[in-house]
This record gives sequence, structure tokens and C-alpha cells, in this order.
Amino acid sequence: MTLVAGAGFYFFRYGLDRPVAATYALFTAVALGGLSRIPGTGRQRGAEALRLLPVCWLLVVVGTYLSVRTWSAVVGMLVVGFMLAFSAVGGPRIAGAAPGLQLLYILPSFPPYDPGSLGERLIGTTTGLALFIAAEVLIAPEPGPPPFRERAAHAATTAAHCAALLGAPPYALTDGDIRAAREAGGALRSRAVPEAERPAGPGVRARALAHTGLAARTLLNRLAQLPAPPGGHQVQEPEVAAVLHAVARLATATATCLKAGPPPLAPYEEVAAARARLAAASAGPVPAVLRRHAAVLEVADAALAMGTAADLAVHGRRASVEVPRVRFWYATAWAPSLWWHRLRGHAGRRSVFFQNAVRIAMALTAARLVAGVDTLPHGFWAMLATLTLTRTTMDETWSTIRLALTGTLVGALVVGGLLALVGPETVVYAALLPLWMLFAFTVGPVKGVGWAQGLFTVLVALVFAQLTPPTWRLAEVRMLDVLVGSAVGAVFGLLAWPRGAHDELRYAAAELMRRAAEIVEATSARVVRGGAVTAPSGVPGHRSLQHAVILAESAYAQFQSEPTPFGGKARAVTLPGVDWQATLMAGHHTLWGSQRLLEPPLSGLDPAATESVGGLGDRVAGRMLLVSAALDPGGDTPTAPVPRIDPEPAEFAVEPPGAPRLYYATASWLGSLMTDLARIAPREPGPGHEGIRH
Repeated sequence: MTLVAGAGFYFFRYGLDRPVAATYALFTAVALGGLSRIPGTGRQRGAEALRLLPVCWLLVVVGTYLSVRTWSAVVGMLVVGFMLAFSAVGGPRIAGAAPGLQLLYILPSFPPYDPGSLGERLIGTTTGLALFIAAEVLIAPEPGPPPFRERAAHAATTAAHCAALLGAPPYALTDGDIRAAREAGGALRSRAVPEAERPAGPGVRARALAHTGLAARTLLNRLAQLPAPPGGHQVQEPEVAAVLHAVARLATATATCLKAGPPPLAPYEEVAAARARLAAASAGPVPAVLRRHAAVLEVADAALAMGTAADLAVHGRRASVEVPRVRFWYATAWAPSLWWHRLRGHAGRRSVFFQNAVRIAMALTAARLVAGVDTLPHGFWAMLATLTLTRTTMDETWSTIRLALTGTLVGALVVGGLLALVGPETVVYAALLPLWMLFAFTVGPVKGVGWAQGLFTVLVALVFAQLTPPTWRLAEVRMLDVLVGSAVGAVFGLLAWPRGAHDELRYAAAELMRRAAEIVEATSARVVRGGAVTAPSGVPGHRSLQHAVILAESAYAQFQSEPTPFGGKARAVTLPGVDWQATLMAGHHTLWGSQRLLEPPLSGLDPAATESVGGLGDRVAGRMLLVSAALDPGGDTPTAPVPRIDPEPAEFAVEPPGAPRLYYATASWLGSLMTDLARIAPREPGPGHEGIRH
């Protein structure tokens, strides 16, 4: 940062005597290198900055021309501020770059209105960005973590090993194999993957890669829990062995595909054929055999989903594997359509991305209006304070502002003394600036916002003292601007969703459970009645459940990034005993299981199996509604804790004689959902806390 900002500033200021270009070169480096938090290695950050170059040019041009009037600059700030903040739905890299991009609009949007200097502004911006990219790529390069595709390929290889073991005597996995499967699946969890490597974008390949990870985790789970063959470990049906061996070959081919190999077309077709033979085979009336067949069919389904998703992730729309349209709805959609789908999914007050965008856009707009109406000296600093100090929760905003004002006051005192002592001797400021940059860019990020604001106060004073004749009043102006910007940030932090994701997570998880309960009820009814119930795309409500999963995942992601506010007591209000990730897993499991069970043909069940499946479905859906009520109770909801999961009623524990495979597949799905619900609240709440009991 010191090399980039210093080189651009000194080259234009003293080499070419272009103070405007010098200012833009320095603040472009500060925007993308200091204010932005682009995740990844230096090469990844440099590549992202290169892709953002046209956006930087556009922001400087728009800001320059809209600065002609205060009202146009204010309206532009509202629109640009919201768009840049809302672009965080596109993934962590663009979300990390958004604050720096905001600065590149704010800087030219202040007077003087001088379109004639636009060329110089763009030259300075381009030079600062080019130096930043070169420094990220060439200076102190760090090794990159394993990419997500490599992690998914390792999981597929582990699944191939497990499937091969289960398809041959003694038809079981050792403790070491089960542990390896869990570790390979755990490496695909979002918390274990660095932000820059997470497939979070809206495009086909990113969505398919995320789908690959989810399918690989599901496959490893199913293999680790596959029941042993009935009657000892000596005999396994040929159809079962054929499926497991085919799954092993497909998993190996999937791993090769993820390493830029050919599509896994032949192994995919082999698994599909083996699965069809097993589904059509006669297993007789032995319940243990039927249960194992149902479990093996789930293994095959997960392997097929993994192979399809991997082919899409690597080859995009040129994928060779047959793509199921319901599960992989995005496979044939174009990029603008997928972006629109992502934006529309978050365009509502229940999305934390929408909340954050509204909060920061309104705060920056108000700060620009105050700076313009009151002709605030160096109003740019006030908006910079609003941008850097506004947080997603009110408590965090207040805490940040207190530290920032303290740091700014100390920095202003240092600046006042320095300016009074040195006076107009520019050479002194020029000599001090690189040393102070190195100190500020090193200590500020480590020591926190108070130190950062204090050090930055001195830094900007050293910069502007070389651009205009300095006076000690510069310190006073800096303090006033930070105070105004902090006040604006505090007001909008209080008015716009002051608790951030803490309340939203409870609502989103509760809504997810309600939607999941609807899917469970509808799926159970469809399975019971077979072809008597029709729907255009499976169960009505799949789309709403997908939307609920998306909102819950985004709320959970922000919840994880927010510190514990209110002196450590707010998380108690957000049910500390709840495993929120288990809630998300239950939603995914509901969605995938329902889609799998409703694939045609559906033949329906006999009366005995109908009563059993209907009762189990009602029980699971009722449990989901109870969990939903406990997560986000309404004003008139009784406050009694949710009771423990009671033992399965005797009539449901008895397996209907002669039940078909569909019965065992449905019962297995409903039973696993009950296991997911039990994980949501694994421990008892503390005294006086009416939480969830499992």
C-alpha cells in the first residue's frame, strides 16, 4: 500500500505537477487496497481489480458530471450507493470490493464541478489501479489454499473408495474410512472454505460447483450410514453390488472431470442403468432387504447428482451428462437471467443484502445532502466516515463511532500541533508522508478502528498539506467532518434494522421450517395417492422453499460475521443453544428428498402403508411447526417450551407387511428429517430461558 499510494502520488504531484491525478492515484489505491476487503491471494485480488477497471472509470465519470448540482449528486449517491452495496449478492469478492468502489464515486461527486479535469482524473485512477494490481501480483506473493474444485474432487475420490469397499466383502467400512469420509465432507462446508474459494456466484458454473459440493457431502453421508447386508456379511444381492461398483466408477470419473478431465458420461449411464435394475428387482417380503435397497437407491441418486453437477461446473452449457431440469433448473439459463433471478430473490425487506444496501445508501445520501447544503469543508471526509463507520447492528455502530471519534480527536490534536510547528514547509510533509503511510497501513488494521481513524487523520492532513496551503484549521475541519459522518451513520444504524441479522436469522429459520413442513405434508400426500395428485413441477411450494433456504443462508452468513453485541447478551436473545446450520441442512434435506421421491412413476401405496406414511408425515410436519414457533414466536404464541421428541408411536413402528420400496424410501427420508430436527437444539436451555428442547 505504501509503495503503490506513494509512487502514484509523488509521480504526479512532483514529477508531472498534476495534483488532481496525484489525488486520484492515491485514493484509488486506498479505496481498493485499504477500504475494500477483497478475499483471496494477491493474484486473486489483482485479477478482481483488473475486472473492476471499467467500473472504476464509469464511477469517476458519473461522479464528475453529477457534481454540477447538489441535488444531482445526492440522487446519484442514492442510486449508485444502493447498486454497489446490493451487488454483494454476487459473491464475496464483489461484496468485498463494494466499499472501495463507493469511494470512487464519492471523491469526484464533490465540487469543484470541472469536467475539463476528467481526463486527468481517469489517468490518476488508472495509474493507481495498475500499480495496485502489479503490487498484489508481484510483491510478497502468498500460496493459495486448495480451490473448491480440488476439495470436491478429493471428496469424490473418497466416496469412490468407500463405495468400492461396500461393494465387496466384508461389505463394511472401517472406523478410519468413516472418519476420512466425514473429514472430506467437512472440508466442503462453507465455514471450512476460504471466502475467495466459495462458489457463491449466480452463474451456471458457480451454482453447479456449489451443487457438486452438496451432492458429494450427501453421497459420503449415505455411504457412511449404509446398513450392512441382512443375514451377516457373506451375501450381497448382485443388483446392489452392481450399483455400488458403478457408483465407485462414477465417483472416480467425477473426480477426474473436476480436474479438467472428460465428462463422466459412460459411468453416469452405467449408474442410471444399475439403479433402474435395482428398482425393478424383486426383493421379496423381507423388510431388511427393502430398507437396504432404499438406502442404496439414495446412494445412487446422490452419485448421479454429483456427476451431473460436476460436468456442469467444468463444462457449463456444453455438459454431456443428461441434466434433470427440475433439480438443475439453472443449467440452460443465460447469465443475465441468472443474475436477475439472484437479484429478484433478494429484492425484499427480509433479505439482509437488501437491508444492508438500503442502510448504507440512505446514510451516504444523507451525508452528501448535509455536506452539500451546509457547504461542509472537505465534505468528502464526512462521507468517508459514514462509509467506514456504519455497521450492520446498532450496538456495533455505536461502539465503532466511540472508538473512531476518540482516535480522530487524538489525530486532530497531532495534526494541529504539526501544522502549527511546520507551517507551509511542504518538503517536510513530503518526507513524512511515506513513513507515516507505512506506519498507518501496518498498525491501523491490527489495532482497530480507533487507531485506524487517528492515523488516517494525520495521513490525509499530510496529503492535503502538499496540495493546498495548510493551516491548523485543517485539523478542526477533519474533526467536524468525522463527527457529522458518524452522527449520520448512527442515525441510520438506529432507524434501519438496528439488530442486523440477529432478528432476521430467527425469522428466516422459522419461515424455512414452515415451508419445509408444507413440503413434507404435500410430499407425503403425493406418495400416498400416487398419480391421483398432479402438479406442474413436483410439489407446489418447491420454489418458495428454495427461496426460504436462500434467505436463511444469507442471514446465517451475516450472523456469523457480526460480533456479539450488547455486552455479549444479544446472542442469548437469539437462542444460543440452536444449531443454525442444522436448520439449513434440514431445509436442504427436505427439498432434495421431496424431489427424489416425486420422480415419476408414482404408483401409490396400499392402505396399511398409506396410514403409516401419512402418520409419519404429519408427525414430522408438526415437529417442524413447533420448532418454527419456538424460533420466532408470534405475539400470541404460548411460551411453553417445545417438548422433547417423544418415542415413535407403536402403530408407526410396525412395518406394514408387503410394503413396496417407495414406502421404505419415504420412511427413511422422514426418519432422517426427525434426526435433523433433533440436531437443531442439542442441549437444554439455561434457567429461565424458554428455548427449544429436543
